[in-house]
Amino acid sequence: MSLKMSDIARIAHVSKATVSLVLNEQPGVSESTRQRIKKIMADLHYSPLRKSRRMQTNNFGEVTLLAITTTGVVSDNYQALPFFSSLIYELSQEVDRLQGELTTITIEASDLKKKLPQLRTSLNKVIVLGTDLTHDQVMFINQKIKHVVFLDTTYDDINADFITMDNYQGARLAAQHIIAQGYRRIGYFASDKPMANFYGRRRGFRSALEEAQLKIDNRDFYFISPIETNPTGINFQELVNRDLPPAIFCEDDYIALRLIKAASQAHIRVPEDVAIMGFDDLFAGTIITPELTTIHVNIQQMATQGLQQLVNQFAHPDWLPQKSLITTTLIKRRSL
Repeated sequence: MSLKMSDIARIAHVSKATVSLVLNEQPGVSESTRQRIKKIMADLHYSPLRKSRRMQTNNFGEVTLLAITTTGVVSDNYQALPFFSSLIYELSQEVDRLQGELTTITIEASDLKKKLPQLRTSLNKVIVLGTDLTHDQVMFINQKIKHVVFLDTTYDDINADFITMDNYQGARLAAQHIIAQGYRRIGYFASDKPMANFYGRRRGFRSALEEAQLKIDNRDFYFISPIETNPTGINFQELVNRDLPPAIFCEDDYIALRLIKAASQAHIRVPEDVAIMGFDDLFAGTIITPELTTIHVNIQQMATQGLQQLVNQFAHPDWLPQKSLITTTLIKRRSL
């Protein structure tokens, strides 16, 4: 039986996106991991197979992934973060099925208004990584580029194509699961970076709590970096001294992974002493002890929908902008 990329990822204990980065000689993978994956592929005589499935339109040409880097989540090393490396991988797969080519352009947020008009004539089909984009930045890009889709964000009052996960629904699902386990006092670790996705999660979580006649006490609400994985800066003993809540929801898996690591260092048992839940279903959540209970985001469906909406902009002159929310699902593991 032919080996698949997922088989190599499983054997190497990495994500499928990491294997893709190695195969395509892309940054975002440490040299030791890169060499280990290459050795596994060589030992098993693995060669990638091109998928034959095609979307409705072939020979789609060049598609540009436009990333606007900030001091928030989409920083200079964003391609090394598991969520974004998986998203880029899935986009490249979908563009390949269109018999097209995916290129990436990165612009610093401070240079956006200067550099985008200079690039406008070469940007024909664009998917914008909108995670950190403000309302004004989305408006500006939408005015300057004719065929554009914004991925991983949405603004209700902007007439443009958006695709993102249903953050409100996902956080409601998380809160309902925590409540169903019998927890009544719940802590909340929020991102210290302002972002539409996280605001949606807060609204959804609070909505479910209100239905259960519960609320988060101010002492149980914390702000923390949303993209670091090392437990630096988390003093678990201090949290214990402040009367740690028995269950904690984290706005993303990076925060949850840091908490689990910090708890282990402080000899705090998860979930016996404190239960922890995340959001995003990063691969790292399956290799930490205990494995992380989280909310799964279908990144492949986000990429597929984004490309399909871009295709429709070209195929249908009367196409009206569409805001798409991809529903999330609950992943039950051992941390909660």
